[in-house]
Amino acid sequence: MLTVYAFSTPNSVKVPIALEELGLAYDLRPVNIRAGAQKSADYLALNPNGKVPLLIDGDLVLAESGAILVHLAEKTGHLLPVEPHLRARTFQWLFVQLSGTGPAFGQSGYWQRLASDRNPAAIARYKAESDRLADLIDAHLGTHRWFVGDEYTIADIAHFGWFWRRDFAGIGFADRPALARWFAEMEARPAVQRGIAATLALAPAP
Repeated sequence: MLTVYAFSTPNSVKVPIALEELGLAYDLRPVNIRAGAQKSADYLALNPNGKVPLLIDGDLVLAESGAILVHLAEKTGHLLPVEPHLRARTFQWLFVQLSGTGPAFGQSGYWQRLASDRNPAAIARYKAESDRLADLIDAHLGTHRWFVGDEYTIADIAHFGWFWRRDFAGIGFADRPALARWFAEMEARPAVQRGIAATLALAPAP
């Protein structure tokens, strides 16, 4: 049985979705980041970086959503192509998410919604970068069903999380038809629906 520590966040949802797609049994445990549980001594003993999600697979304790996705794909032989060029392309788009859309969307949402001081330059910078990346992805998906052509991979699962929470960053689909089509196809997958439901159940009722 795999153990996952997570909360209802864009990065956390990737892991239950992958596990549901792969048909792996898992125990999902909440880490209430709103209450600062990720900074508790018990949790920091597992993940000194104090972030979610976190996977425990036997004696492997693994942080960072991208690393977890790669581990699960390699463990099962699914969601990551074997053919070298397709495998490299999967990593390319995975890294775009980890180093691009994730940080940009997160910073955009922070400066627009959470920051105590309104910083117009920061808001403009991260909103512009979020829009640029969303446009880049829309153009790519205009000629590809999934991020890696006809093959559904961990690159799709990685991107889903932040587009699932796109309102936080102020990103819309109105002028991005290919992105909207991809998201709808993702959202319709039964495993994705189960992963979302499991993730949402981690957050206490307001």
